[in-house]
Amino acid sequence: MNHDQRIKPVPKPYVGKSVPDKSVEKRQKRARRGPFSSLGRRIMAINLFSVIFLAGGILYLDQFRDGLIEARFQALTINGRMIAGALGEAALQEISLDGKVQYLTLDSLPIKRILRRLSIVTNTPALLFDREGVLIADSRRLISAGRNIVFEELPPPEIKSPVRIFFEELYDGWEKLFPTNNDYPLFPTNPIPTGKDFQEIGEAINGDNGRMIRQTQKGELILSVSVPVQGFKHILGGLLLAESGNSIDDAVRAAQVTTLIVFSVTLVITLLLSLFLARTIAAPIHLLAEAADKVRRGIGRRMVIPDFSERKDEIGDLSTSFRAMTMALYDRLDAIEAFAADVAHELKNPLTSLGTAVQAFERVKDEAIREKLRVVIASDVKRLDRLITDISAASRLDAELSRAEGEAVDLKKLIAGVVDTYQTTQMFTSIKFEMRVPEEEISVNGLPGRLSQVLRNLIDNAISFSPEKGHVVIGLEDQGKFVQLSVEDQGPGIPENKLEAIFNRFYTERPKAEGFGRHSGLGLSISRLIVEAHGGTITARNLLDNAGNVAGAKFSIKLPN
Repeated sequence: MNHDQRIKPVPKPYVGKSVPDKSVEKRQKRARRGPFSSLGRRIMAINLFSVIFLAGGILYLDQFRDGLIEARFQALTINGRMIAGALGEAALQEISLDGKVQYLTLDSLPIKRILRRLSIVTNTPALLFDREGVLIADSRRLISAGRNIVFEELPPPEIKSPVRIFFEELYDGWEKLFPTNNDYPLFPTNPIPTGKDFQEIGEAINGDNGRMIRQTQKGELILSVSVPVQGFKHILGGLLLAESGNSIDDAVRAAQVTTLIVFSVTLVITLLLSLFLARTIAAPIHLLAEAADKVRRGIGRRMVIPDFSERKDEIGDLSTSFRAMTMALYDRLDAIEAFAADVAHELKNPLTSLGTAVQAFERVKDEAIREKLRVVIASDVKRLDRLITDISAASRLDAELSRAEGEAVDLKKLIAGVVDTYQTTQMFTSIKFEMRVPEEEISVNGLPGRLSQVLRNLIDNAISFSPEKGHVVIGLEDQGKFVQLSVEDQGPGIPENKLEAIFNRFYTERPKAEGFGRHSGLGLSISRLIVEAHGGTITARNLLDNAGNVAGAKFSIKLPN
């Protein structure tokens, strides 16, 4: 391990309660409310807000009402002009043939007959006033005094569905809760009205068209239009057409009832869809939250996270991620337990040896034997120190790799720098180093310090197993999607049944000439951990000569390009 590269210490885990139990229990109780949880209420509120807002805007039908009133005013004005033109032509028939202008009057029997006939045709009551505002004729009285009886078939009764009848009764009951608005002046109730009762008649006598909206004591609308009656460009009087606004109220009422029906149906459908949406979203999330809480509280047990991967949506992705995270957490806990067991086992051997040597040292009086025991005690202490140092580095390595951010690493420069260091430090030995690298630059994304640590571990192993005047070959090859980094030696090789076991923690397979306890057996395990953190793989195999005999070992590292 490179002791020059500083590793940030990992904060110690909190060994007390991970979260306040009372707050967690309160949160869990709030979370188990099914579709009426906080999330469910938000979904329903958002969906219902737009429906209620739309219904409120539609029920406010002033523009629709104003449009109907304007249309009726235009129709009354057209009818009034037609009737006033006919009355003016009838008044001109009283002129003598010599062409002299006589006094024109509207108070004649032919004019009243015309007024009666046109009022029947247009189905609009009409009142005729002279220039002084005196009532000349009332079509309602003229029609009642006529000789013709008009028969009209009544339309068939309207067949309404029970749903519409229910909503009409509901609407009428709602309307009764609000008093009638007296927004317009009252319609005159004099038996014989005059022009003073209708201000629009004054506008007609002055030559302008007039219009007015009034209402009865019961709140029914009355629309009136006044038109001047002219003859020889002289204004002879004013014509007033009045019409009940019940048809307008009925049309507005029908539109409001229809809107109420549509709104109610839409509200029910939206509510059901919101409940369904809340259940399909909130319920799985609640199950995942409860499973996560069980994982938090479960000690020594493996909790199964619900599998919603068949949903093919974000909740399915969340379930898959939760399951993968939980499995990784359990694997990490198993690895920690195994690591702790391995550490305890590895520390027990030197401690036992040390304890035995100390006890023997106290009883033995022979200085030669005591000197040998001192050597054993010193060796065991060094071995313990080495083990503790390597264990500490290995335990912090995983956390450091998860926090660090990679960068572009030039492997040619990295290999050259490491090999140059070994050539300098090994200049008085017979070991030769050889680099087999391409001319072009090869880069990978990673941590240069950790990758150089892996390379040093492999080279250290190669040196320890190499014979006198042996060669250590460091190779680099671009294989397209992967970059292969290899270290070869000319040692005795690796037992075939140990090619995978050598990467296990605390496993050592050292040369016989090397002293016992000089290595902790964590070098290759740390190397594999670093390589896998970079998304690569590390393997080992034996090299064979032409005769099929083992000629050395080769470690290969593949990193994504």
